[in-house]
Amino acid sequence: MLQPTKTTLSLFFLVFSIAAFSQVSVCSWNLMNFGKSKSDTELAFIASTINNYDVVTIQEVVAGTGGSKAVYRLVNLLNNKGFQWDYVISDPTTSANASSRERYAFLWKPSKVKKIGGSWLEQNYQEEIDREPYMSTFEYKGKQFTIASFHAVPKKKKPESEIKYFKLLPALYPSLHLVFMGDFNCGQSNTVFNPLKKMGYRTILENQKTSLRQKCISNDCLASEYDTMFYNAIQMKKLQSGIIPFYKSFTTLKEARKISDHIPIWSTFQLH
Repeated sequence: MLQPTKTTLSLFFLVFSIAAFSQVSVCSWNLMNFGKSKSDTELAFIASTINNYDVVTIQEVVAGTGGSKAVYRLVNLLNNKGFQWDYVISDPTTSANASSRERYAFLWKPSKVKKIGGSWLEQNYQEEIDREPYMSTFEYKGKQFTIASFHAVPKKKKPESEIKYFKLLPALYPSLHLVFMGDFNCGQSNTVFNPLKKMGYRTILENQKTSLRQKCISNDCLASEYDTMFYNAIQMKKLQSGIIPFYKSFTTLKEARKISDHIPIWSTFQLH
């Protein structure tokens, strides 16, 4: 039997090391009323929480100028943590109800990923979707992926009636590697996601609650399985994923909820 030479082993470990580090990390966070009531201390906490990721998408940025200013302040804090960041903020969504209108934001490290072209609020189903997804394409090591960041209507307004249109987006953008992420206000096991799953889309989280209770019940502080990411397993490979239980850094949930009523979710991907 042939034994591997030192050169062969060295080459193997080199390829393995490159593959191990050839991954992009993405974080998604619904930051409740972002831009309406976040202090400098709270913004600093948020910056420390998301600093380790390559791309961050934020939902529930308030539609007024306060939302844009808060994102700008957050990016300035991030720029003092070792990496330079860039960002883009959406126009307000085109909800018929003015009180439902919000912005989205993308933040990223230009040294890690390159943003390709402009970002856009998805216009094809803006009549059917209250807060239409905000989309942006990024390039990592020559391979591209497009994030569709989304904040669905509350549970009582039946978010399934909006999410059902997501199955049509891959056909509208056949050349893009789409990743749907955000606060869907319904669980990933809901049948409304079945058409995407039949196309090869997979969720990064299963049976994982992501919204905060008003009060913990027997150390259970999470309420509902609302936030996740759906990626096409044919185009991308999920390497790792998880949540950031930031609320454990606070004495009470009341204090934690000043940051948000949702916890951040994250995943690392390898692009095919």
